[in-house]
Amino acid sequence: MATTKQHEPRLDPDTGKLEFCLDVPFPSNREAVVALRSLSPDKEPRKGGITKDLTVQGHTLSVRWSADEARILRVSVNSFMDHLSLVLETMEMFSLPVS
Repeated sequence: MATTKQHEPRLDPDTGKLEFCLDVPFPSNREAVVALRSLSPDKEPRKGGITKDLTVQGHTLSVRWSADEARILRVSVNSFMDHLSLVLETMEMFSLPVS
């Protein structure tokens, strides 16, 4: 798998919210969609204060966060990374090789 690309967190001047983006490349579109479906059901535990959008373009899973506070953003990103790690380990262990 290629290297994950993360963008620097930034403050959106229009909304005043912190934004963070992460792009995770996969060997194929199929694997990116499996990861998307595995990670999408996880809702943020706190209502309001943060949004997380997951999309797939080709073989890349893109995640975009928008948060009111740095602490909330950090907790959400850390939790997502833990889940992503588990999904990747499971895919590696159980998936068929990609031709």
